Amino acid sequence: MDHMVFEVGIAVLLIALAGFLSVKLRFSVVPFYILAGMAVGPHAPHFGLIDLRFIESAELINFMGRLGVIFLLFYLGLEFSVGRLAKAGKSIAIGGSIYIGINFTLGLLYGFICGFPILETLVIAGVTTISSSAIVAKVLVDLRRTANPETEMILGIIMFEDVFLAVYLSILSGLLLSGATTLGGILLSAGIALGYMLLVLVVGRLLVPVLNKLLGISSNEVFLTTVFAMLFLVAGFSETIHVAEAIGALLVGLVLAETKHMHRIEKAILPFRDFFGALFFFSFGLTIDPLSLKGSAVWLAIGAVILTIIGNYTAGMLAGRTGNLSPKASSNVGLTIVSRGEFSIIMANLGAAGGLMAILQPFAAIYVLILAVLGPFLTKESAMVHKFVTKIIPMKSKPGGDKLQ
Repeated sequence: MDHMVFEVGIAVLLIALAGFLSVKLRFSVVPFYILAGMAVGPHAPHFGLIDLRFIESAELINFMGRLGVIFLLFYLGLEFSVGRLAKAGKSIAIGGSIYIGINFTLGLLYGFICGFPILETLVIAGVTTISSSAIVAKVLVDLRRTANPETEMILGIIMFEDVFLAVYLSILSGLLLSGATTLGGILLSAGIALGYMLLVLVVGRLLVPVLNKLLGISSNEVFLTTVFAMLFLVAGFSETIHVAEAIGALLVGLVLAETKHMHRIEKAILPFRDFFGALFFFSFGLTIDPLSLKGSAVWLAIGAVILTIIGNYTAGMLAGRTGNLSPKASSNVGLTIVSRGEFSIIMANLGAAGGLMAILQPFAAIYVLILAVLGPFLTKESAMVHKFVTKIIPMKSKPGGDKLQ
């Protein structure tokens, strides 16, 4: 008998209970949703109709979670505009390079120091370098920091990471799955990703007058389906050319933020962002088997977490300085993007597909879980963290700070 709808209902009930608990404790909902997903899944028991393994509905919940990432990044894009992001282009490029350079280098050093072979070290570096765009988007919105001066830098680094991800995945796929890769293929992958993002932003901005007329629809139903058509077409097409569908959604949001219908779109999209976003974090938890989180993988992950927090904070301070941000705003940059998530798991799964050491997957799961919990907390308490650090290392603001250039 098909119990898929009933299983989805159980999942939504668990999400609601986790959210209720987080509100009572006055903590970010993200780790509660993830932990709720971890508590159930293939390892969980079942009692008659109540099957907490989610065998029938796992694929559907995963797909709904993917929609959650799309809505989260789309909404985040709506909070900005192409013009606002373009003004900070130079600072973002420099800041993104600093961020990737520091975190990737630390990941490589950590792998070598722990005695891993070269291929495993490359996977570990990939796992520890890329932030979770979904968690970052959720935290920025929940803490109402989308208007903060450092948020352009944060958004820019997320986009910069996607270019790096496209290049790095092509390298790793070539090394692990085919045994070779070419410089031409790597450059082509990077060029396509970067060129596509620039093309969408430039063409989208030119089409703003057309979009204003197109979306001047009195019917809310037709208005919403038109927006959804643009969102899913661009996000879906992005995936076909190896640009993350979440980045495609962010680009659509950035373009539509330029239109006079931006506030109407925000209001319409809000329930979808919240519902499907919660399902994403729950589905992410479903992929983590708590029974596998033991042994040397735990200590390996804890060491990587400490290194990532230090590296992220340092990278945020340096990147913020290039954008003429104050030390406090720069501190927010590093702490906001410390969360790791979906891309780290993808890296570990690639290592498993290439027949590398089995420890990589439980390591990535523990590492991601810890930072998915710590990330929102550190972001919320960023002022306290900054105050603590300045007691150890005195910092001075640059004249005219908190303005990206």
